[in-house]
Amino acid sequence: MSDDKPVFVYVTYIDSTPEKVWQALTDGDFTRQYWGGLRISSDWQEGSPVQCLAPNGSAGWLGQVLRCDPPRLLSYTFQMQVNETYRADPPSRVTYEVEETRGMVKLTLTHEHAAPSPTHENTRNGWPAIMSSLKSLLERGRPLPFTRLGFGPDAPRDA
Repeated sequence: MSDDKPVFVYVTYIDSTPEKVWQALTDGDFTRQYWGGLRISSDWQEGSPVQCLAPNGSAGWLGQVLRCDPPRLLSYTFQMQVNETYRADPPSRVTYEVEETRGMVKLTLTHEHAAPSPTHENTRNGWPAIMSSLKSLLERGRPLPFTRLGFGPDAPRDA
């Protein structure tokens, strides 16, 4: 089966509550802790802008809220802004599904792209680190150390 619309899906189970996971996804002070210093902000109303800002104020990515049903479903467009290559990519869609199951949370992240792109290549490698750091922060009270280096345009890159 050939599908030229790449989709990245990541599922994790977190020893937390849906409300705490929701806060972690939507509170800028919380996101800054596990997104390597990047702050995601919005008023989370459908149609409103979403932005991911580095400490220096530069945008890592921009989007628009598509659906917001606390604490169960959050979906927004996603367009990286770090350079012209990424800005040329069409916006993609990120969806979080938060489901309580057996006293914990099943968090499903789906990132859908219109076509293969540099954004898809970058995010399919970045999402596991971000989601693992979120899980660590919620369960242990601290993000993973490598995400403290940051993922923004000024972040150090591996060779």
